[in-house]
Order: sequence, then structure tokens, then C-alpha cells
Amino acid sequence: MKFIAAVAALFVAAVANAQVPFTNCATGATDIAITTFSIAPYPLCINQNVCATGTGTLSTPVVAGAKLAITGRYGGRVVYTDNQDLCALMAAQGHPCPIPTTLTSITACVLVKSTAPANVPVALTVLATNGNGNVLFCQSATVTAKTC
Repeated sequence: MKFIAAVAALFVAAVANAQVPFTNCATGATDIAITTFSIAPYPLCINQNVCATGTGTLSTPVVAGAKLAITGRYGGRVVYTDNQDLCALMAAQGHPCPIPTTLTSITACVLVKSTAPANVPVALTVLATNGNGNVLFCQSATVTAKTC
């Protein structure tokens, strides 16, 4: 019986930490060729930080004025928005702008705002634009937030 309980606990932990498959949503060229993109923890916890990690090749430095726009849609309607200064987020992780092209992995953490809908599958878009106006990357996935 203990073995079954242990296996069940491992299964629940694995499901709780499962990753969501993100896809490229950029409509044109980007300044970062993303090879992997993930968020942690998942599911998202309302009023707690979530960190996104992207790995890839940067073709031009990330410069001052870079922005991160997070949009969530449910049933075609915008139900969540958050806009951040990407350089400020990166500086908090020890990588102030300009970020050189030699950096191949970045992590940015943001607070999941209290306005996030709980227990609803939301089509999330994470769009980063460089300070020069170029699209750095666009990633999308269906995610769920919960009250933790």
C-alpha cells in the first residue's frame, strides 16, 4: 500500500510540474532564434512570480527600451495583460542592457497579477520587442492559473 501511495505522489508531482508546449507566434523575422522556452512553476500561481526561460541565438544586442508584453485570451477576449520593461527584468537577473549576442539563455520573472482568471485555460502570448523596435521573440501556449 505504501508503494502505491508513493507512486501516486510521484505522479501528482510530475503532473504539477508538467511543462506547457510553447510555439513560435512571430509573424516575421525575430532577433532571437528560440530553441527552447519554458515557464516555472506551472500551473501558474496567482499573486506569485512565474519565471520564463528562453534559450536561443541572439542576432543583435537587446538594448534599452526593450519591452515584454503578456496577453491572455479566453474565448477570443483579452482577459489578462501585463507590460514590463524587459531591460529592468533582465537587470534583476544580473544581465543589464545592452545584453550581448553571446548570451544564449535568459530568465525573466514576473508576478502573476491578481486579475488573472483562475482555473480557466487561457491562450497566452509572450511578445518581446527590442529597444530598436524589432521583435525579439513571440511565444504562445494555453496555460492555466490557480490560487495556490
